[in-house]
Amino acid sequence: MKTANYTLENANEFIRQKEKDVITTYSPGYHLTAPVGWINDPNGFVYYEGEYHLFYQYYPYKTVWGPMHWGHAKSKDLVTWENLPVALSPDQYYDEGGCFSGSAIEKDGKLYLMYTGHLPQSDEEQSRQIQCMAVSEDGIHFEKINQNPVLDEKDLPDNARVQDFRDPKVFERNGVYYSIIASQTKELTGQILLYQSTDLIEWEFKSILLEGTKDQGIMWECPDLFELDGKDVLITSPIQIPKSGNEFHNVSSCVAFIGKVDWEKGTFEVESMEEIDHGLDFYAPQTTIDEQGRRVMVAWMQMWGRNMPTHTENHGWVGAMTLPRELRIKDGKLIQLPISEIANYYQKSAEIKEVVLVDETKEFEGVAGKVGVLELIVDLKEATRFRIELRASATERTLLTYHTETNELEFDRFQSGIPISGEEAEPLNKRKVLCSLDEGKLKLKILLDNSSIETFVNDGKETITSTIYPLSDESEKIYLEATGKVRIDSLDMYDIDML
Repeated sequence: MKTANYTLENANEFIRQKEKDVITTYSPGYHLTAPVGWINDPNGFVYYEGEYHLFYQYYPYKTVWGPMHWGHAKSKDLVTWENLPVALSPDQYYDEGGCFSGSAIEKDGKLYLMYTGHLPQSDEEQSRQIQCMAVSEDGIHFEKINQNPVLDEKDLPDNARVQDFRDPKVFERNGVYYSIIASQTKELTGQILLYQSTDLIEWEFKSILLEGTKDQGIMWECPDLFELDGKDVLITSPIQIPKSGNEFHNVSSCVAFIGKVDWEKGTFEVESMEEIDHGLDFYAPQTTIDEQGRRVMVAWMQMWGRNMPTHTENHGWVGAMTLPRELRIKDGKLIQLPISEIANYYQKSAEIKEVVLVDETKEFEGVAGKVGVLELIVDLKEATRFRIELRASATERTLLTYHTETNELEFDRFQSGIPISGEEAEPLNKRKVLCSLDEGKLKLKILLDNSSIETFVNDGKETITSTIYPLSDESEKIYLEATGKVRIDSLDMYDIDML
């Protein structure tokens, strides 16, 4: 299909014709995905006129990455989503290669989108990435402004490459609009650029907010900047950040810099840096703030450079978003918890208290399922290992194991179902995260969906997010295994009822 055919009308008509053909075996029960086709980065996450709007990188025509459109959905509670018409298509000279990632902001009752226009060339060194704006009166139908592009190569500092200049996150502070934009330096490192405006149309370069080092990846993507509990937080997604201990094992990662912005200089003073999620499928997070003052984050629940089973199995769709997460800062660390509204959909199926396991594996009545939530608190003071087998059958299982000797929680999907491999130097099917026990106890909240597992550890101090694709329809059992003595203080199992 030629670029000239990438219109909103064609995209929406294609979706109407093809969404009934999607195979739903692995379709999420309560995570956002598109009706058909490929999705990646969340874009334009915003609370607008009493509802949450989430846009996303979208190629409706195939289940592989293609010329990017912006898909669109809205929700009143961040759990149940309504699909809306495609918001942007690459139909102008300045975005003919794709409407790349960006963000949204309300101004004078209108909703503005700021996004990257991609201008590809046969010689990649001649390609360009520029910034553009679109505006809507109703939050659904958008018009690209006549002044596009609003930022291009003439607005870059000397050390920046125009080939990699993307993903604007726009926000307002003290009556001034700011946009942070990801950039690659000529030394092939990542950096975040800061721009400012009084009207969202005329922009000027202010500063290099933060420049990465050689050991922080070759490019940073999808930045976000916000104040949280007295700290400034800069999140971004580095490409090829080197592996270090349990950190940064995926080919692309997500990090949070915590510190303080010097707004006069336009620089970020880093106090700490941490990987945001220690799973296998979490990328390009973006946040918004809602009417309750909550800082809420959502991410793409996939990873670049890997086989996508719903593509290879011809299911007609690829990609989903994480369940949105509420963010806090505690003791200088980013805390993540699933949005509280999910509890409105709980239907309890099991409740267990004060049970002891000694060198045994046990299955409990009512503790099973493909779509649901498992919450438990276990005392491991006398254990050497505690393991949960999730989505288990005679032939498949996904393992979550706590090793008390090393204080590490390990996620392993080697036997989960359809094999997943990627571009990492060594095969990557498991990841570990260091998480100390609290008075000898481990607290887990595990969100199961048809093709994903999100694990929140010790009240959100750590998270592990990964996709799985079980082959057996019987892979829904849950087993608890103790090496040594494990005391289950409490266990609650909930079904998720979306009706």
